[in-house]
Amino acid sequence: MTRFERYANLTAVALPFAAFLAAIVLLWGGAVDGVDLGILAVFYVFTALGITVGFHRLLTHRAFDAPKPVMYAFAILGSMTVQGPVIDWVADHRKHHAHPDQEGDPHSPHGHGGMVRGLIYAHMGWLLDTQGQAAKRQYARDLLEDRGLKTISKLFGLWVALGLLIPFAAGLAITGTLAGGLTGLLWGGLVRVFLIHHVTWSINSVCHVFGTRRFQTDDHSGNVFWLALPSLGEAWHHNHHAFPRSAHHGLRKSELDPSGWVILALERVGLARQVVRISPELQERREREGRGEHAVAA
Repeated sequence: MTRFERYANLTAVALPFAAFLAAIVLLWGGAVDGVDLGILAVFYVFTALGITVGFHRLLTHRAFDAPKPVMYAFAILGSMTVQGPVIDWVADHRKHHAHPDQEGDPHSPHGHGGMVRGLIYAHMGWLLDTQGQAAKRQYARDLLEDRGLKTISKLFGLWVALGLLIPFAAGLAITGTLAGGLTGLLWGGLVRVFLIHHVTWSINSVCHVFGTRRFQTDDHSGNVFWLALPSLGEAWHHNHHAFPRSAHHGLRKSELDPSGWVILALERVGLARQVVRISPELQERREREGRGEHAVAA
């Protein structure tokens, strides 16, 4: 990783954090209204879906197929979360699945000198070490061969700027004041980025140390229920490592998975095709294998 890349990543981490601290002061002082929180909520959901549905389930794992405009829209929304260009993100994540919690994993919390140090590394430390360094030709060749995705990836800085400008414009339009625009930028822009960053990074850190497990997998992934809704379903992470191509990470009715619901809605209107589902029978068989049991004839 170059010095410029490290400084860029440090800025991407530090600036939203500073904005979050400022927002806490404003919230404590009562200088926040429903417009600010509404802008935060709307932009959080839409751009986080760009990561969970777009970057992750569609582009990384091909858990479903979608028309090019839908694919590109999700790629742009995901880029607005400031987690790196889409091709870099996909390459890193595919490398993670190729070497889960083993040597070569870009952000495993294991093997870094203890649990606390490992959690810190998996949460943020890897951003100054291995982020964006996975071989694109090896791990994301299909994206490199798509002209639209390649262009979106190259224009990453533009999408970041738009991800800040649009909340500012929304606040300005709704309130009719510059102050409203600035608080829209604060909450819907920088605070949103801060929250999505740390929820996403918690999947890398928390969900590879804590949580429940149903299946036998060659990693330490866990399902962490309290992260399920903030992560829009990504925290059913053990399920995901057991069945990486599944469009739904919540495999039980009690496992709330908003990203899976969005994919289901897209399928019903014809915007998602070839949606990968894991049958209850396959889940049951894998669960028995995890307990060391063998299938018996009926």
